[in-house]
Amino acid sequence: MQSPFNLNRQNQNTESKIVVALERISEAFRVLLWNESKENALSPIQTQILIFLLFHSEEKCKVSYLAHEFNMTKATISDSVRILIKKELVQKLDNPVDTRSYIIGLTTSGKTTAEKAASFAGAFEKPLNALTEEQKEAMLSGLLRLIHDLNKAGIITIQRMCFTCRFYDKNNGQHYCKLLQTKLTNTDLRIDCPEHELKARNRH
Repeated sequence: MQSPFNLNRQNQNTESKIVVALERISEAFRVLLWNESKENALSPIQTQILIFLLFHSEEKCKVSYLAHEFNMTKATISDSVRILIKKELVQKLDNPVDTRSYIIGLTTSGKTTAEKAASFAGAFEKPLNALTEEQKEAMLSGLLRLIHDLNKAGIITIQRMCFTCRFYDKNNGQHYCKLLQTKLTNTDLRIDCPEHELKARNRH
């Protein structure tokens, strides 16, 4: 059977081993997120929304954008936002650009909760710190390419990474940011850039 979880295939196929390794890491991520969410009597997606609101600009803090970000329906996101409003962790703010929609903002209590929750994945950083710079650079480069290819295949939705940005360029193997007007090393490449603007051909 052509499945990465088929042990006979997996043990002879490097790609399958990587897929299963990523699945194990994903499971650990879910456990950490779930544990943090339980402490605050929230669901995992509610915790993720709070963290997103903490670190992203107002134009991204709308139900429609969050639905694309987390690959969920607007109705599901709206339900989560409604609960967060009831818990007084977020509030609706006027949208000066579009009066038909609203911006979701953190309350003081929501900001405190989000700041604490944002460290839930810190357990991953300690073992990563033990890797050499070369190992970390190779890992980052591979993951960036994987994310980009999954995005092109429509499996991952919104991406604010260098490869999908109109300011990104690459000549003779050298990464370059036209906004910053500087060359970029592999470790300079961003996964979530606040200045990201989608390339015209990548717009939906």
